[in-house]
Amino acid sequence: MQDFKHLTRRKKNFFQRHWQSAALGTAVALLFIPLTVMLVRKAAQAVSVWQDTRSQIELKAQPISLGDDLFAIASGLLPAAVSSGETLTATAPDGTSLKLSINPALQQRVQGYLEQTRPPYAIFVAVEPATGRVLSLAGYSTVDQNWQQNAAYQVYPMASLFKMVTAASALENNKINPTTVLEFRGRLVSETPKNWDPSPKGRNNKMDVTEAMGKSVNPIYGRIASDLLGKERLKQTCNNFGFNRPLLLPGVPAVPSPAPAVETSNDLRLQGCGLDHGLQVSPIHAAAITAAIANRGRMMAPRLVDQATRNGKELKVPATRELAKVISPEAADNLTRMLLTTVTSGTSRKAFHSPEGRRLTSDMKIAAKTGSIDGDNPKGHYSWFAAYAPADQPRIALVALVINGDKWKIKASQLGEQALAEFFRQGK
Repeated sequence: MQDFKHLTRRKKNFFQRHWQSAALGTAVALLFIPLTVMLVRKAAQAVSVWQDTRSQIELKAQPISLGDDLFAIASGLLPAAVSSGETLTATAPDGTSLKLSINPALQQRVQGYLEQTRPPYAIFVAVEPATGRVLSLAGYSTVDQNWQQNAAYQVYPMASLFKMVTAASALENNKINPTTVLEFRGRLVSETPKNWDPSPKGRNNKMDVTEAMGKSVNPIYGRIASDLLGKERLKQTCNNFGFNRPLLLPGVPAVPSPAPAVETSNDLRLQGCGLDHGLQVSPIHAAAITAAIANRGRMMAPRLVDQATRNGKELKVPATRELAKVISPEAADNLTRMLLTTVTSGTSRKAFHSPEGRRLTSDMKIAAKTGSIDGDNPKGHYSWFAAYAPADQPRIALVALVINGDKWKIKASQLGEQALAEFFRQGK
């Protein structure tokens, strides 16, 4: 019997006939999709790297500014600078070679002392008073390694360093001279201005302003501010010294130093003696103020680069220039006389009792001022030291700020003594 099944079997559709090929194609496609995505991502990354490299090449090829901005550029290059004898040299991204004003031995001595003593935070600035050349710019921290990069340009409570400004204002306005004697009540370090007025019944404390400068007597300098000067005269002197002014130090990336307006007599007293926490200064500005007093009232623009060369050709860099006459030469000379007692019989005398310190004080007179106050940014006990030497013909002015925790590591005056000893050991 003939088989007719083949005549009645249903024909297969296209998918049924080719499902194996379709499945294979789908599997291959699924396999290649991740590979394609990966290749696209790799291509995008390659384009990004190429663009970054091109940007870096263009940035490197762009010549650096040789105007006031050169200070900030050199400051950023300082950590990578190379010492060669008495010269410290940094290389800019465009290949420009910058011969810095930094004294390598002084910088090394300061940095070494900080690494040895390990304070939580410390910053040091030294300047040549007559030229503004920065001789040292060093920072250190065991708490925050990034803090030290810009620490010299941030502001901190100025504490009793401000007594220099108060005294300068009083001398300039003929309200005191170095032998002026004032009466007061309270301890030398009293922080309660309402109790400082002398009693009409007598039996008050009494001291001349020179001894009071060395011992940093709060009631005397608070009373000078409120009773002899008044807020307008002190405000004018603050403006002369560069407070509340963003462009005083051209090219220096410093935060403006605030000297807040005060309302009451007691607030003025706190400001005059440096107890106003809102009265703040950057270390680089404090160094410029100290150098201006040393330079008989002439404030010079800070300079960090002595020479620049590119492709073997010497380039013009900012020259020495005077920014302002902040006080008269006579007032500056009298203030120097008052500042001498800080080291000889005042708040920093112990720091100069080392063999090196005794040699220094026997060879020359050192004008100085200390300051101490608690602060919150960063939190700690703030110790300041400002000085210049020799007092009669200053070759270096410096400011040190050390911020300690509950356990003090060093005082700023000890760091200052180390720096002065190194600088004059070189026969500078």
